[in-house]
Amino acid sequence: MKIEVITKTENINVQNHIIEGIKDLINAKNLEPGDKLPSERMLSEKFEVSRGNVREAIQKLEFYGLLKSMPQSGTFVANIGVIAMNGMIADILRLEDPDFKSLVETRILLELKTARLAALRRTDEDLVKMKAALDAYTEKVNNDEDAVQEDLLFHLAIAKASGNSTMNTFMLIITPEIITNFEKYHVCDNNLSKQGIREHQEVFDAIKMKDPKLAKQKMKEHFSVLYQYCYNI
Repeated sequence: MKIEVITKTENINVQNHIIEGIKDLINAKNLEPGDKLPSERMLSEKFEVSRGNVREAIQKLEFYGLLKSMPQSGTFVANIGVIAMNGMIADILRLEDPDFKSLVETRILLELKTARLAALRRTDEDLVKMKAALDAYTEKVNNDEDAVQEDLLFHLAIAKASGNSTMNTFMLIITPEIITNFEKYHVCDNNLSKQGIREHQEVFDAIKMKDPKLAKQKMKEHFSVLYQYCYNI
């Protein structure tokens, strides 16, 4: 049995093909807000792609607010005019994968906000999850093991504690790309990782004390080395 391996670029090209097809379908059938799209099965047959590909494309358009899926009912055109929809889809198709520097800048901006909000809104349950992630990170680093994923789990726990679902979602979206690029550029050596234990602890302590100003400052200090490294690549 032949197994086809689809690269990331090929997958994006397939998604864009489906998105373009959905746009043409909406225009050709003069679909209006609230009108229902054909089923995933019908779209997969029409575009000659898998249902999984169709689902990914629909989810992408849902993320940008252009479609709305309802369980057991189907997928519907969102409440947006055709001209605006065509313009937004054209922009989506022009989107490029963010480079590493863009990811780092975005992450730092998000994390300064989430640290501050976490200090204001965190619950005891949030502290338990942060501490568990911090302990897991510390154990991996002290054993000279790769702790990139544990590092990011700690930061995701802070994002969740911020109580801002949008920021939390953005963190979840950029996290896989960050993990990939950390491994690609070998950003974290052992010395930096061990320094990270202390810095993580300081951020955690500030959040625990409910000191938003200190939490933001400690997070800023934590990212200073990474920011400098990023611009020396």
